Amino acid sequence: MTRPIIVIPARMASTRLPGKPLADIGGKPMIVRVCERAVAAAMGPVLVAAAEREIADAVQTAGFDAVMTDPALPSGSDRVHAALGIADPEGIHDLVVNLQGDMPTLDPAALQRLFRAMRAHPGAGIATLAAQITDPAERDDPNVVKAVLSFDKDAEAARALYFTRATAPHGAGPLWHHVGVYAYRREALGRFVAAPPSHLEIRERLEQLRALELGMVIACAALTGPPPNGVDTPEDLEAARAWYQREGIV
Repeated sequence: MTRPIIVIPARMASTRLPGKPLADIGGKPMIVRVCERAVAAAMGPVLVAAAEREIADAVQTAGFDAVMTDPALPSGSDRVHAALGIADPEGIHDLVVNLQGDMPTLDPAALQRLFRAMRAHPGAGIATLAAQITDPAERDDPNVVKAVLSFDKDAEAARALYFTRATAPHGAGPLWHHVGVYAYRREALGRFVAAPPSHLEIRERLEQLRALELGMVIACAALTGPPPNGVDTPEDLEAARAWYQREGIV
């Protein structure tokens, strides 16, 4: 029986938007908004892996769970792995969702798609998400990561062949915008964080390429509609605030 847990890594350091986990969105810190989205997915417990005490305090004050992780850890994946070791040393939870702490507008149903992708691809160690590119400006934008994959008709998920900042694949057909939310089988996460950064990971600045170079299978589920917006800039933050106001979420 699969026992999922959602872990949200969060840290105050951000080049473009310092302190963003505590940025106010409709009267609540952004990290709390992300916790609310995770709880709405109804997949399992939700835990914040906090690099700083003020993040943990905000999360716990709102009634959610948090553990402290070393702020020197190099990535969110490392922080998720460390948090699991603290909160679940017995390994009760065998499927972990790594939900970025800057996705306050993510549809909770998208997280459930990760779980279905794992069921559709039992050999996959990791599952992630992609949305079809409809904005022509995204095709050649290196900040939009493309997932190279091919969906069969009505398939729950496809196997990811590659991820790149380039425009790929070549030729006629859909392009897929990768959405950086992941589900890991517990042993796959341990193997991933134990490995050093890979050559292609360093070259493309995409950590998921480490998993592919290790020979791990990544299943990718398609989202309907545009990809969710992360909050990386002051403009992104204003857009998230406007979204909550439009949706009437309190």
